[in-house]
Amino acid sequence: MLGWLAQFDGLGDSEPQPASGDASYRRYFRVDRGTESFIAMDAPPPHENCRPFVQIAGYLESMGLNCPRILGADLENGFILMTDLGSTQYLDELKKNPGHATDLYNDAIDALLVLQENGDVYQQQLPSYDYDFVAFELSIFRDWLCGRHLGIDFSIDEERQWQECCEVLINNALRQRQVFMHRDYHSRNLMLTAENNPGILDFQDAVEGPLAYDVVSLFKDCYIKWPADRVKEWALQYFDRLNPELKGDLVAGDFIQQFDLMGVQRHLKAAGIFARLFHRDGKSGYLNDIPRTLSYITDTAPQYAGLSFLSNLIEEKILPSMETTK
Repeated sequence: MLGWLAQFDGLGDSEPQPASGDASYRRYFRVDRGTESFIAMDAPPPHENCRPFVQIAGYLESMGLNCPRILGADLENGFILMTDLGSTQYLDELKKNPGHATDLYNDAIDALLVLQENGDVYQQQLPSYDYDFVAFELSIFRDWLCGRHLGIDFSIDEERQWQECCEVLINNALRQRQVFMHRDYHSRNLMLTAENNPGILDFQDAVEGPLAYDVVSLFKDCYIKWPADRVKEWALQYFDRLNPELKGDLVAGDFIQQFDLMGVQRHLKAAGIFARLFHRDGKSGYLNDIPRTLSYITDTAPQYAGLSFLSNLIEEKILPSMETTK
């Protein structure tokens, strides 16, 4: 990477400093040229494909969204040089100044609406968040958190109930309006910026998917939790601002149901991924986020017919098992 960076004016003698952690194999480094700062990404090709990152960065930039601008790329070796959006994550600012949450989230909603309203010209070029895609994501919870991490085996009846819950969640995703979906739109991937806030990161896994997914990622965040009534208020503010074309004949009550069920699906997947990061990739820090992530499910699932199995599973088996694995 150092050899590759040397081709750019003023970066030949740069001393890259780690810029941020990542849940993937990608590594990010901050490199300076005088008072200017850039980000160099090292994404080893055996594990990562840089092409979607470059492609989708172009889509977001064309929509006027604030994302890293690509300054140079060596896709064969997995190197990218890009502009620097700073070092203040939304998560940092939300924890430090929670009174600013509504203002920060309003900016995030503004950007999300641009993505959803203007992304229609690009969304068909993205992978489809179809039945098999959603089913695979749900299987991560079953295989990695329940099976690998906790050693929980489902009985025949439990397996039936699990599959029935999966069908409810998959159908909820598929029946929604399909839009340009970031797929990880939360406080660790949004940067506080002085202009055109927020800066948007980690967009390379974007898909064409359900309307409620990104907004539930934002407000039912795996890394910070807000009171349920406040979350619902913010979600309805987003819904009220949807343009008529995206809203169609959807009413507020139905949207909240889609939002809630979408959250259950996402949090099942996220909890499974956190366990997978530990066992497959040796990253233990995400285990601390599992209880918060599961709490969203136990808050929501009892409110919906057909999902009570999930809250019972978490409260009666998963959480007690997690206590014994500490």
